[in-house]
This record gives sequence, structure tokens and C-alpha cells, in this order.
Amino acid sequence: MNQRLVDSLVQVIEALSPEERKLLESRLQLKVVQKTPRVCGGHACIRNTRIPVWVLVSLRQQGANDRELLENYPNLTPEDLIAAWEYYQQHTSEIDLVIVTQNEDD
Repeated sequence: MNQRLVDSLVQVIEALSPEERKLLESRLQLKVVQKTPRVCGGHACIRNTRIPVWVLVSLRQQGANDRELLENYPNLTPEDLIAAWEYYQQHTSEIDLVIVTQNEDD
């Protein structure tokens, strides 16, 4: 591990304004959601879990709350769910289309 790099990053992060820190956190959360060809049909998933965002959104629309989702998906963190909800806010039509398509296939 490069301790000097980590120390430098900590200094930079501590020097950020509240607006800059919020922007940084938002960008880092977006990295939680990944699209990988040939993994889960290329749909947006929570990093390294193969849990598609559309599944979480669909369950939430059916009444599941965050606590229930975290209990049923123990590999997820509260931050993962925040990232999923933010991804959905920014890509609503994409996720809604997948949900409709999946429901038609059932």
C-alpha cells in the first residue's frame, strides 16, 4: 500500500468544501453500480454481486423497505442501496423498461 498517496488523498478530501465533498461522494457511489457485458444481461448491477438495480427497484416498488432488502441480500450495504436509488433517479426510463420487460416475460 502506498501510505504517502493515502495521506495525500486524505488531506485533499479534508480540504474539500461541503459542495465538493457531496459531489465526490456522489461520483464514488456511482462506481458502486456497474454494467458489464455478458453479466446479468448487461444490466446495471451492484458491484461484484450480480444483483441488478432493477431487481432492487422492483422489490422496493412492491413494498420492500431498505431493512428488508439488506436482510434478504446480506452482501449489500446501506451505501449500495443509496447508490441503487441514485442510479434509478438518474436512469428511471432504463430501469422501468427492464422491469416492464421482465414482468412480460414472467
